[in-house]
Amino acid sequence: MFTLLSIIAIGFFLGMRHATDPDHVIAVSTIVSHQKKTSRAALIGAMWGMGHTITILVVGTAIILFNLVIPARLGLGMELAVGFMLIVLGAWNLVSFFRDIPTQPEAHSHPHTHGDYIHNHLHTHGPHGHSHAPEQTPLAKLDRTFGKASLYQLARPLVVGIVHGLAGSAAVALLILASIQNPRWAILYLAVFGIGTIAGMMLITLSIASTFHIVGKRSARFSQRLGLASGLISVAFGLFLAYQIVVVQGLFSANPHWTPH
Repeated sequence: MFTLLSIIAIGFFLGMRHATDPDHVIAVSTIVSHQKKTSRAALIGAMWGMGHTITILVVGTAIILFNLVIPARLGLGMELAVGFMLIVLGAWNLVSFFRDIPTQPEAHSHPHTHGDYIHNHLHTHGPHGHSHAPEQTPLAKLDRTFGKASLYQLARPLVVGIVHGLAGSAAVALLILASIQNPRWAILYLAVFGIGTIAGMMLITLSIASTFHIVGKRSARFSQRLGLASGLISVAFGLFLAYQIVVVQGLFSANPHWTPH
């Protein structure tokens, strides 16, 4: 028999655990890897959690109150959206990494004089050798265009959280219906579950950002490689999810099979 206190406690801690799902951690790590401030990283985690909670509440409440049934193809499609999103986030990190790599500057010769002696030797100009100015990169242009109020930087984790919520809302709601018969208590559980998810993701993003910050102080190159690794893992995991959904579970087949999880 569930009591109000047990619903709050179980919902909160299961929400925190839900934030540690691999696809969630991989997605936020691709975003947080570019953040230098831990407070900013925690805010990104909160925005992800808010987006996730909004979707869980909306879809979960509809399932609880109206006995909404999500077709297998639609459910697989929502999970496929998570796979595509991971691929895009990872690709974004990879592009940023390779754009930050200095290109080898072109070597050329000039005549030089040393007293009465004149000779030529090869050398290069400039310590960086970038083929473009840092302020001309696409990411920098986005920052200049949308970054005044930093709204687009917060909107990105919010949208990522909403997409993740779509993929997981059915499983959470069905689990609640199997355990809690009272609709009001079930919706309350959803809300507390969302709060726990927000708290859990804030802790995760703080940990990730702190790691990047500590490592970055010791070795900027190693910190960049961590960002590269997060991008590669995100793309690989997104492709794996897409394969599972499209091929193994048969999204486009005549009889797709889907089990909410």
